[in-house]
Amino acid sequence: MSREILIAIGVAYYFITIIILNVVLKTMDTKEKNRYRKKLDTLERDKNLIMSASLIAELNKVEPLIKNENMKEVLNGFQDRFNKLKEEDISKITDSLIEAEELFSKGDLKSLRKVIPTIELDIYYGKVKSNNLLLDIKEITLSEEKNRAVITRLKSNYRDILTKYKTHTSEYTLISDPLELQFENVDKLFKTFEIAMEAGSYQEVPKIVKGLDDLIGNLSLVSDEAPLIISMGKNVLPKKIEDVLKVSKKMEKDGYNLDYLKIGYNIDETSKKITDIFQRLNVLNIEDSLLELRTITDYFDSIMDALEKEVKARKNFSSNVQSILLKISKLTKINDTLLKKLKDIKYAYDLDDSEVEVVNEIKEELASYRGEYDDMIEESRAKSASYTHLEKEMELLRVKVSRTEEKLNLALQTLGSLKEDEKRAREQLEEMKEILNNTKLEVRSYKLPFIPNIYYVELSEAFEGIANIISELEKTPMSIKILNTRVDTARDLVLKVNQYAREMVKSAKMAEATIIYGNRYRPINQELASGLLKAEREFNKGDYKKSLESAIQAVSILEPNVYDKLLEDYK
Repeated sequence: MSREILIAIGVAYYFITIIILNVVLKTMDTKEKNRYRKKLDTLERDKNLIMSASLIAELNKVEPLIKNENMKEVLNGFQDRFNKLKEEDISKITDSLIEAEELFSKGDLKSLRKVIPTIELDIYYGKVKSNNLLLDIKEITLSEEKNRAVITRLKSNYRDILTKYKTHTSEYTLISDPLELQFENVDKLFKTFEIAMEAGSYQEVPKIVKGLDDLIGNLSLVSDEAPLIISMGKNVLPKKIEDVLKVSKKMEKDGYNLDYLKIGYNIDETSKKITDIFQRLNVLNIEDSLLELRTITDYFDSIMDALEKEVKARKNFSSNVQSILLKISKLTKINDTLLKKLKDIKYAYDLDDSEVEVVNEIKEELASYRGEYDDMIEESRAKSASYTHLEKEMELLRVKVSRTEEKLNLALQTLGSLKEDEKRAREQLEEMKEILNNTKLEVRSYKLPFIPNIYYVELSEAFEGIANIISELEKTPMSIKILNTRVDTARDLVLKVNQYAREMVKSAKMAEATIIYGNRYRPINQELASGLLKAEREFNKGDYKKSLESAIQAVSILEPNVYDKLLEDYK
């Protein structure tokens, strides 16, 4: 390809690129202009909505309602705000939109971009002013309709209150004067409302309606709660207080200490609280009165419960007094007896102080418990503590005495077991002597050709173990720990030699029986005869177990089950 052609292609690409870029830029510019066009149209529409038709319509409704100078001033105020909104705010926004249109026509989108946020903010403030003005105007134009509806409801509630009062006049005797005075105030306010509505004093009407709502709302509460407050304060609580005083005074005469309940102080405080409640009721203030009276009622109910518990506590205390004293005295006597024998026990069984320290601990604990018991009895006699308190203390003492009783029983069991161990050691000694004697008799009962030396060694060890037990039993003081060790060791040795002797005699008997049984086959089987001969040699050497194995092996040549047969015969 020639150089000229390449240059021509390059120039063509260049121009095509320029054309494409121009098309793209023009398209983008057109889109941005369309976007700002829509934005300006929207701002124009929003500006026109600031002065809404409803605002103008409501403003026109005010003029017929003017019946006094105050309302005339209100209307003038509305008109001034409307004119200011129209002539200042709307005009400013209109000028700004004209400026924006000029910038758009010139294609100065950069400057237009800066102006638009300011216009949006001005429109927002215009809408806020327009809405506030509309709400203030409606407060006047809708005043009669709205307030009439509220007054109708209040009158209905008020009639219900009056009906309830007149039907149950006797329940409101204490507050009839302030109630009737309040009824007069409500009637006056209803009349004042009508006068204000007639005069067009729409600014005063909401205050009157609010006053009526508050008064009638409070009267409703008073009519509902006052009878109950009066009944509780004049009848229920005085009766409860009287019952508490009557019961508490009788109990105090009977020796009960009720100082911890502070009955007198709480009755005085209750009287002050009831007086305060009725003073507030007299001005029709019943805030929290029922709650306070119910709290006081619950308190006196709890006082009666506490008095009942006090009576039960006295019975429980009285019933436990003797049993606790008897238990402490009994345990003290047992422990003192143990203490007297403690020296002999320590010496007899070689015990150190740490092993018998528990007995002294028990003595101190029991002395402490007796002191606590005496203190409680003294408090009871001096009436210096409530029986509820004394019952709890006595119960705690009972628990502590029971724990010490368990400790004493364990100590008695532990120390008593020392004597039992000695007794058991002597009994086992006799048993072991008898076992050894039977062992020797069993060995002698069968004339063995030879007794292995191991039998005599184990027999000697068993006799030595028994001698050690006898030696320990004769010692003064005696160590139970060592004695128990000696007994265990000797018992193992005795049982060991006994077991060996029984196995030895059993093997010898069965070996001899097997050899005799096999002799019938000697002439007919040389291998069997050789086996029996081997068994006889081992038998005479005293190896009875091996002799039995050889004899059985030999006879089994002709009788495979000979061992089971011989064993059955032996049993």
